Amino acid sequence: MAQEGLAAYQGAWLAGGTGCAEVYASSGKGTSFKKPIDIFAPAFIISGNRLRTPQASCRIRSVRPSGDRQRLVLDCANAVAGNEVRVFISSQPDGSLKRYFNEQDTAGSSYQRCSS
Repeated sequence: MAQEGLAAYQGAWLAGGTGCAEVYASSGKGTSFKKPIDIFAPAFIISGNRLRTPQASCRIRSVRPSGDRQRLVLDCANAVAGNEVRVFISSQPDGSLKRYFNEQDTAGSSYQRCSS
C-alpha cells in the first residue's frame, strides 16, 4: 500500500549546509546515522515503509497524492511519546525533494539524496 508510492523517496536525505559524510555512515546493512547522533541534523532516512529521523522512528501508514505533492501519514515514536504525523513532500526536477510544513506552505525545505 504505502510501499508503492515510496519508490522515488527511498534513501538518506539531508538539507543543505552539512555534508552527508558528517551525518550518515554506510555499512553492509545500509545507511544509518553516525554515532553520536546529531539530533538537530535536518536529515531523514526512508527504507521500505519506515522513515527515521535523528530523534524518531516512524512507520509510513499511507502515501496519497495531494495536488502536486504526496501526503504521508506516519506513526512516529521517540523516547518520550508516540503520535500521528502528516508530512507533505514532492520530488523536484533536479532529483531533490521538498518537504512542506503544511498544505499552505509554498516555499518548502529542500533535501538532497545522499549516496550510500
